[in-house]
Amino acid sequence: MFESLQNLDTVIIDFNAKSQILLNFAIAFIMFGVALELKIAHFTKLLKNPKAPIVGAISQFVMMPLLTLGLAILLKDYITMTVGLGMILVASCPGGNISNFMCSLAKGNVALSVSLTAVSDLGALILTPFNFAFWGNVFVSVYTTSQTGDLVQPLYIDPIHVFMTIFWILGIPLVLGILVNSKFPEFSSKLIIWMKRLSIAIFIAILLIIFIKNFDLFLQHIKYIFLIVLVHNALAFLLGYNFARLFKLEKRDRKTISIETGIQNSGLALALLFNPKIFDPSIAIGGMTFIAAWWGAWHIISGLALSSYWGRFGKAPLT
Repeated sequence: MFESLQNLDTVIIDFNAKSQILLNFAIAFIMFGVALELKIAHFTKLLKNPKAPIVGAISQFVMMPLLTLGLAILLKDYITMTVGLGMILVASCPGGNISNFMCSLAKGNVALSVSLTAVSDLGALILTPFNFAFWGNVFVSVYTTSQTGDLVQPLYIDPIHVFMTIFWILGIPLVLGILVNSKFPEFSSKLIIWMKRLSIAIFIAILLIIFIKNFDLFLQHIKYIFLIVLVHNALAFLLGYNFARLFKLEKRDRKTISIETGIQNSGLALALLFNPKIFDPSIAIGGMTFIAAWWGAWHIISGLALSSYWGRFGKAPLT
């Protein structure tokens, strides 16, 4: 397994500058669509009933990266350093753009889901670069002390470049979407449903482009990447649900926080990975890229399956 992932690390993913621009615009478009559902009232409500949103934010931005660090360290003898960093990068990203839909499908607390989307997307401007730099450096230090030879090539990530990328493709569309929704609520309500459908289609199209261009490599390594993402994603759902239960939140809130923790904005992770100012194109980060790309595909499958189950039977698998 390690040898196979090591070979994957040396792969330069076929994703050119034009594709990078398209990805950035797509993520910005998706975030604008998400923001059309947000209102200033969602932020003010947090001040009145802060318990569930605070628990959800801690689950997503503190417990999820910490859990991921532990999993990556546990697997350090079986994965390469960049695979572990890919896991941490995904865990450092805010919630995915389809979490609100999945929450509705699961009969969760949609208002809480939307509030957590607002908090996580704004918080990501600071917390995503911080978490990736902090927990990533912790993992690199542990990994380099347990591995020897030329297999280990530590990476330096400039958090300023990470922040600027997130600011342009997430922060600005988020603010614009909230402003449009505040000034033109009727127009926003009509536009939202089409934006949601188009956003999902665009994201799936981007993933298909990546996988098709690198199809042979994908087939060669998918069995290992699939297993890692499967375990990581399942633990994320369990973490969110049980962390919320620890604070005695009602079942609807537990389901919501579970979905918000398990559905990550892996599209943002890909945008960061393909940014040459953050990751030198000559650096071997194939493991990180395939983790982020497959997470993007898998969390749609797992999230829809889990939310459909909850929506149909009205209860969580672990209660």
